[in-house]
Amino acid sequence: MLKKILLLAVIVIGLGFYKSQAQTADEITAIAEGPKILVLNYHQVADKTAYLAVPPDDFDAQMKFLVDSGCITITPDELYAGLNGEIELPPKPVLITFDDGYLDNYTNAFPILKKYGLHATIFVIPSFTGVYPNYMNWEQLKEMEANGITIESHTLTHPKLEELPDDEIRSELLNSKNLLEEQLGHPIEFLAYPTGTYNLHIAGIAQDIGYKGAFTIKYGVVDRGSNFFALERVPIFHSPTTMKDFYERIAWRQSFEEFGWKKR
Repeated sequence: MLKKILLLAVIVIGLGFYKSQAQTADEITAIAEGPKILVLNYHQVADKTAYLAVPPDDFDAQMKFLVDSGCITITPDELYAGLNGEIELPPKPVLITFDDGYLDNYTNAFPILKKYGLHATIFVIPSFTGVYPNYMNWEQLKEMEANGITIESHTLTHPKLEELPDDEIRSELLNSKNLLEEQLGHPIEFLAYPTGTYNLHIAGIAQDIGYKGAFTIKYGVVDRGSNFFALERVPIFHSPTTMKDFYERIAWRQSFEEFGWKKR
């Protein structure tokens, strides 16, 4: 009986934190006819063999492909407003995101983004910012923000949140938010979970602190059936066939149905 009560409590709490899945024919229709937002997830843009490092030439070709395909880049705020029906999103909305705040985001990715007039969002680790030489500093972040790049939170020190007690989870999320707001002078309202891991409890803490949404590395496109605190992304990695993999990943061949994956 106790287990049933606890399970019911988790479900009820979860409904408060997560945007509900479709329950009626009208809701299903709204999801089907609503916007489909491709959220790309990068880490590094550099000429090295690391799995998370996309070569600059490939990144340039990928950005050119998006532009040539008529895609329009948006911000997290626009994604949020579009899903809420507050604004009408462009026909092919794309949110380009980077995790961690590596220096090559500034030296390699930023010039390419400017070349094609594209917006992007970088989820940074503020305790690394201006401290370690392979991460960006505050002046570089401010310069990027002045040129169409949005800066958001990737926690204070990039821990595995699921392994932390509540007070440390809250500290990671709140102190990252506060430090970024102090340095950059604007609200920080979106989060990318370190390593993409999360649960209902962590999502609840994030919402309580004042975040409006959070991104995972769960593969998929974002639509009105998505949870605001479990937003899907399409990770882009380095491989011997990086460009081929890129085309296949963004084609979105109904992978949920093919592989039995579900939004949750």
